[in-house]
Amino acid sequence: MTTLHPIAPRIGIMAAMPQELQAVLDLMPDEHREALAGRRFWPGHLAGHDVVAVVSGIGKVAAATTATLLIERYGVGCVLFTGVAGGLGTGVAVGDVVVPTQFLQHDMDASPLFPRHEVPGYGCSRFETDTHWRKRLTDAATATLANSAHYLGAEAVADFDLTHAKVHHGLVISGDRFVATSAESDTLRQQLPDALAVEMEGAAVAQVCHDFGVPFAAVRTVSDRADDSAHVDFGRFVADVAARYSAQIVMAALQPPSME
Repeated sequence: MTTLHPIAPRIGIMAAMPQELQAVLDLMPDEHREALAGRRFWPGHLAGHDVVAVVSGIGKVAAATTATLLIERYGVGCVLFTGVAGGLGTGVAVGDVVVPTQFLQHDMDASPLFPRHEVPGYGCSRFETDTHWRKRLTDAATATLANSAHYLGAEAVADFDLTHAKVHHGLVISGDRFVATSAESDTLRQQLPDALAVEMEGAAVAQVCHDFGVPFAAVRTVSDRADDSAHVDFGRFVADVAARYSAQIVMAALQPPSME
C-alpha cells in the first residue's frame, strides 16, 4: 500500500509537451484528467505525494498561465518542471542533464528604460530555483545517469552515446524562440557566457513562483546543441531518453530520504 505524506505540500509537475510528461503519468496509479483553460491536468499521487501533473504547452505565456493555475486553482505548494533543452555551455552534451540554479529570459529587453534582460519592476534579471528541491533533483539525476542502461536499455544508451552523460548546474535561459542555428546560439553565448542551456518556459515559471512565494525547481535533459549540427532524432530521443529520465528523476526526488 502506498504511504501518503500529508504534511508535504501538493506538488505541481509541469512539462511543455505531452511526450515529455507521459512517462511520469504512467507512474501515477490513480491519476484522472481534468480540462481547464485549454490545458490537461492530472491530479493524483506519485511516490506517496499528492501531485498535479500538467502539460503547459510551449512558450513563456503558456507556461506562466499554467503555473498560475497550479498555484491558484490546485493549491500546489511547490512546482517542478521537467523536459528537454538545447545545450549551450562548453561540455554540455546531448544526453546530459541540467539542474538549473537560475533562470533568465534571454529575449527580455526593455532598454533603454531598464538594463537588457532585467525584468521591469523586479530589479533583477535572474530568478533562483529552490535549494532544497534542486539538491533532491541533483541527487536523483546523478543516480539515474549512473544506471542509465537500467532505465533506458543498452540500445538507447549506445545509439545516443550516453555512457559518459553528466549532471550540470547553473544558468538556464528561456525565450519565445526555438534556437536551432549556430548563429543564434553563438549570439546567446556571447551575451550570456555562463548559460548552460536554452529552452522556452522555465524563466516564466520561475517568475510566477517568485511572485507567489512558491518553491520552484527544474530538470532538463539536453536533446541537442541548439545549432545547425543537431542530428538527433528528436521524437525518439524524447520518448526513449528524456521522458524516461524525467520520470525516474522526478520519482526519485519525491522519495523520502533514506534513514541510514
